Amino acid sequence: MSNEPIEIKFENKEVLDKILEVAKQCEDLRPLMKNIAGIFASSTEDNFAEEGRPDKWVDLSEVTKNLRKEINKYPGPILQVTGQLATSVNTYYDNDSAVIGSNLAYAAIHQLGGDAGRNKKVKIPARPYINLVEDDYDEILHEISEHLSKSGIKNL
Repeated sequence: MSNEPIEIKFENKEVLDKILEVAKQCEDLRPLMKNIAGIFASSTEDNFAEEGRPDKWVDLSEVTKNLRKEINKYPGPILQVTGQLATSVNTYYDNDSAVIGSNLAYAAIHQLGGDAGRNKKVKIPARPYINLVEDDYDEILHEISEHLSKSGIKNL
């Protein structure tokens, strides 16, 4: 697995259109981007807690369950044997963007799925822990409306 970052874009036309309209009318978007980054973080925490949203993640294989039993880590939450992946997820924001991600080498394989291990013999199913659901988009739209209101701009 490459150490190059992966980029996952959430494409919700309504949210993107609203952010572009706000950007045209506001100079300081940092407070809004900070709140959006917070929604990303909260959503990701919910995904770990619920083991996938809106759809549950694929269950662990029997081989993985047996390996975890040997180290007294089964039963236990998927993707959280040590908790490193969940705690590695960080947000960043500036005036123009809000970003969430992990710098762990194995983060992408769990998000996207794929072949792993020696000679790529192990198939890891995608378990998207960075994933927005409809409620998250609604919350982002609410934050945009709040930002407009505080900025004295007519709601779009």
